[in-house]
Amino acid sequence: MIARTLSFSIAAAGIALSSFIAAPHAQAAELNVYSYRQAFLIDPLVKAFEKETGTKVNIVFSKKGLLQRLQSEGMNSPADVVLTADVSQIAQFEKENLLQPIKSAELEKNVPSQYRAPNGMWTGLTMRARAVYASKTRVKPGELTSYEDLAKPHMKGRVCTRSGKHPYNVTLTASIIAAKGEAAAEEWARGLKANLARKPQGNDRAQVKAIKEGECDVSLGNSYYFGKMITNEKKPEQKEWAASVNIIFPNQADRGTHVNVSTGAITKASKQPELAAKFLAFLSSNEAQTIYSSANFEYPLKAGIKMDPLVASWGKFKADDRNLADVVAAQTAATKLMDKVAFDQ
Repeated sequence: MIARTLSFSIAAAGIALSSFIAAPHAQAAELNVYSYRQAFLIDPLVKAFEKETGTKVNIVFSKKGLLQRLQSEGMNSPADVVLTADVSQIAQFEKENLLQPIKSAELEKNVPSQYRAPNGMWTGLTMRARAVYASKTRVKPGELTSYEDLAKPHMKGRVCTRSGKHPYNVTLTASIIAAKGEAAAEEWARGLKANLARKPQGNDRAQVKAIKEGECDVSLGNSYYFGKMITNEKKPEQKEWAASVNIIFPNQADRGTHVNVSTGAITKASKQPELAAKFLAFLSSNEAQTIYSSANFEYPLKAGIKMDPLVASWGKFKADDRNLADVVAAQTAATKLMDKVAFDQ
């Protein structure tokens, strides 16, 4: 009896010792992310998540091609999460059946419902406005208060914009379709085209440069570019561009300013959706929302987060609270409409 007890004790000790020795070699959890958002934005968030959870996050950054990569990899894809710069991009992943629903009570608490897909396939993470930049000297107060004003006769030859088929402008057009119908949106697009000072070209910042140089008086542009220009030490001429304009948030008297969001989603191929959801929920947390807003002059989606002081200086505005899924649903029609009116020609 004593011998059997001694044998059991030695065996138990051996098991415990083996477990102790093996523990340091246990692999930490890893999460794989495909991101259209730039490294300078995502790296601080990843480091904070890794520090808090002990999870190692591997990221593939790319300006394009991630959807095609995920398609080719299929269910063998290593990607767990996709991050995009705007809702039109994530809508393509959903359309191609590359996503699975996000299950996170924390995300539902932190992110207002209009910035989340009703079916749970994606969530907004940060917000920006599709604003109007107006010359400080050539646009009178109250002369332009809505997107509709851009298409009115008094703006003839005064408007600059990038391509009408760029996702930023397609989504804006889709928001007008969602709000007023295709006929009204077509009338607006034709009026806007008739008021252009030049053929659509360049990016949002190039339009502000054109205002500074007197080529036009107003332009469309995402709100965060205002901050990027004002603080641009590498290209100080952009500070002068920004100094020549006021930022206007249209349609404050009715539906509100059109807004877009950066987004996150869980890939259909992910074998660890709970960890992926945990990562996305972290991106909606106080810490992450503060990092986002200060790094890129965007608006946090979680209530109560302090905005970057520069962004706050632009003033509060009423955002269009239509669910962005409704805007996404109108994007195909918006693209066809821009072709119909030959906006870029």
